[in-house]
Amino acid sequence: MNLGVVVGTATATRKHASMDGVKLLVVQMLMTDNKSPDGDPVLAVDQLGAGRGDTVLLSSDGAFTRKLLSSETTPVRWSVIGIEN
Repeated sequence: MNLGVVVGTATATRKHASMDGVKLLVVQMLMTDNKSPDGDPVLAVDQLGAGRGDTVLLSSDGAFTRKLLSSETTPVRWSVIGIEN
């Protein structure tokens, strides 16, 4: 699990069927100080309603993501599992 800040959204004209109707977020991972960026932003699926500027908890657990999207073949790696208030 990683903390990150939502920096935007993504739109795709063509995407894997498992991502139909799912919001795509661009998230900047954070270092352990919870302020400094850690690497390049990642694309994450969100079914919790996070928005730009929100700090989110991300998971790269493939089993969870496959269950979340009801697909054994989804290419999705990151999913939002929590929003910090």
